[in-house]
Amino acid sequence: MAFKRRLVREKVLQALYAYELSGEPVDFVVEHILASLEKERETFEFAAKFVKAVIEHSDEIDGIIRGHVEHWEFSRLAIIDKLILRMGICELLYYDDIPPKVSINESIEIARLYSTEKSDKFVNGVLDAILSDLTKSGKLKKSGRGLQTSRTQQRPPKQ
Repeated sequence: MAFKRRLVREKVLQALYAYELSGEPVDFVVEHILASLEKERETFEFAAKFVKAVIEHSDEIDGIIRGHVEHWEFSRLAIIDKLILRMGICELLYYDDIPPKVSINESIEIARLYSTEKSDKFVNGVLDAILSDLTKSGKLKKSGRGLQTSRTQQRPPKQ
């Protein structure tokens, strides 16, 4: 793709935040928050689809998050952290062409930029645990070079 996914992820985060706080219809939020991406149709369409996928699957994704933050009250999670986790999990589950480590690393970087001082470590820990569970359960549907497993998972165990 000809666009920078980091910029797109940041815009998607902004759109999800606006949607969460404003209560406006998703199409209204997408139209206004993602407007700067419209110059490149492919970029805009990817971002709009991503926003809608996160919202569409938020109940399922929130269930996954709840299962991995047992010592936290879900309602007390920082909203930005929750949105970043939703985005990362959505990528893991529904974007077969994005390597899991890319999704996790991008989530960590966005948490560093937009959330609290410790959010990057929190997001990293939660997404790593979710990736591990998805891999073990066979729910991770990635294919192609660098998409199915990491190099460390491919190495034979030490004798």
